Amino acid sequence: MPDHRGMTAKVRARTILVVVATLAVLGVGSVLVLKASAQTAPGSTQAQVPAYGHEMPGMQPGSAADIAGAGPVTELDKTFLVKVRQAGLWEMPAGELAQTHASSEAVKRAGLHLLDGHAHLDQLVREDAKLLGVQLPDQASAEQQGWVRQLTAAQGLEFDRLFTNLLRASHGKIFATIAEVRAGTQNDVIRRHATQANQTVLDHMTVLEDTGLVDPKTIADVAKAVNPPK
Repeated sequence: MPDHRGMTAKVRARTILVVVATLAVLGVGSVLVLKASAQTAPGSTQAQVPAYGHEMPGMQPGSAADIAGAGPVTELDKTFLVKVRQAGLWEMPAGELAQTHASSEAVKRAGLHLLDGHAHLDQLVREDAKLLGVQLPDQASAEQQGWVRQLTAAQGLEFDRLFTNLLRASHGKIFATIAEVRAGTQNDVIRRHATQANQTVLDHMTVLEDTGLVDPKTIADVAKAVNPPK
């Protein structure tokens, strides 16, 4: 007759082994889940991701290299941040004026693009300037303030043409500056900022051109300004 007691003991031993193995797998999974939760939980220092991707690969947050933005900051880099800040300080008011002074829906749409794009860029430039220790102005330049006054005094078609050409000219010039900065900077934060600014300015130039009101002379003047005759 078969030894049922021996068979029962073997079955029990196998069952115990299966249970132990299952518990071991569950234990490892629990540890991994707990570790992942700790890394992504709100307030966890391991989950902190700097705004606008400022943390560089291989750096410890708060390190000297991280604070410096992983590379030297040149005078051109600083001037670039100042120009981005000042652009927002006059172009956002211009975008608001477009909603009340323009007669063209395309101009109003361009104004909305200015408001949206510079609201985002202004937040980024203040964050980046703080990170890199760059002092930013609180006012647009005297020339830019003069443009806002001109726009405030204009209405209808006069506003549409003035708005479109003033802004297309200023965007064309800063577009060239962005390319120069992006090509020559050694600072990772500035590189990322220039990339973002490039996308925003290109969008703004496109919607301004879509109005059909850009004067060819405006484009020619920009070309001369960014490529002066030698």
